[in-house]
Amino acid sequence: MAHEGLAAKLESVLDPAAEENGLELVAVEQAGGRKAPVIRVLLGREGGITLDALCEANGWVEDAIEKSGLVRGSYTLEVSSPGVDRPLRKREDFERFAGETATVKARQSAGARTTWTGVLLGIEGDSVLIESDGERFDIPFESVVKARLKGVVCFSREGVPNK
Repeated sequence: MAHEGLAAKLESVLDPAAEENGLELVAVEQAGGRKAPVIRVLLGREGGITLDALCEANGWVEDAIEKSGLVRGSYTLEVSSPGVDRPLRKREDFERFAGETATVKARQSAGARTTWTGVLLGIEGDSVLIESDGERFDIPFESVVKARLKGVVCFSREGVPNK
């Protein structure tokens, strides 16, 4: 799955730093303009990540970005957990979350379907497998432009979300 630019460069800097701190770098996203970009860093941990861990991560993430020299001038840094709509970026993500509901978007190819929502079946060879609308689809991993888990939030009688 291809992603380019500043976010990809920052991923290569932040991935080892996350591992050193016992966390998983889920994704780095860039928003906003060149003059004042917003850099979103999504971190996770098996079993979930705490607010304290995210607050602590903010410091080493900022240090790593500053030392890299990849961002010149001011920027806004957002460090958070991926939430229920976790992005799927790496081949391992598609295996790890097999059995979960996901949405996968791929590059357009000759009028073919480009978006599938269904049960993620994993990865086989160079294809992401998903069951959608009662059919199995093999989507070339390299053509995937965006993939996310489809989080389900249930509400109690009091209207408070349950996970």
